[in-house]
Amino acid sequence: MVKKFEPKILGFLCNWCAYAGADLAGVSRIQYPPNIRAIRVMCSGRIDPEFVLQALAAGIDGVMIGGCHPGDCHYLEGNYQAEKNVKAVKKLLERAGADSKRLRLEWVSAGEGARFAEVIADFIDEIRELGPNTIPRDEKKLLSLNAAREALGDYRLRELVAHEREVTEEENVYGEKITQERFDEVLDEAIDLEFIGKMVSEVLKEGPCSVKQIGAKIGVPPQKILQTVVELRQRGLIEMDSIKGTSPLYALTEEVDK
Repeated sequence: MVKKFEPKILGFLCNWCAYAGADLAGVSRIQYPPNIRAIRVMCSGRIDPEFVLQALAAGIDGVMIGGCHPGDCHYLEGNYQAEKNVKAVKKLLERAGADSKRLRLEWVSAGEGARFAEVIADFIDEIRELGPNTIPRDEKKLLSLNAAREALGDYRLRELVAHEREVTEEENVYGEKITQERFDEVLDEAIDLEFIGKMVSEVLKEGPCSVKQIGAKIGVPPQKILQTVVELRQRGLIEMDSIKGTSPLYALTEEVDK
């Protein structure tokens, strides 16, 4: 008899709303699948996006973030920050070849015990359809996910994500305001730059490589790799190591390698 796949779900739940909703579900004896392991946090906006990728790299099948409904955050805008973080993480998951459906953000109030149970049951059903998380057993996917995690740690990308609401809703000193569409384009460009840059760095940890070799290993066109190499050299993160035939070989700088 084939054993039914039971997903392992990790939940980051806001102390004031989602966690209280889960507590209410328990007190009210509302049944829901026991697959979730909950971590109580003071605010959904304080969840480091890297935690999500670390969980998936460790073999967790799905991650759910639960926060207060928009407008009800005890810290005013924490849930809006959570929403922006999740959007960025989902974009990086897609670039890393992982299904972004493995991450879900839900708003659950302290009085919505029944809704909490419904949300958990629905998410678990969705993860069952996706199947087990195979990232830890897939060397290429794991490398991509590690690159995505490092990209999320870059301060420039964090700053961009953190100021989304500010730059799309408020005018600058010239009376101009960036549209949401334009901001999303800029965010996509920044995510591509950081993700590919981290992928290049991951490859170079194994030793010097040419642009063509790097592109072949991570499945990115050489022209895009060359643009990234130029950027990384300008930032002092990689350097030309040697020349093999007519192809320059690049390596991590000594400081980065350490």
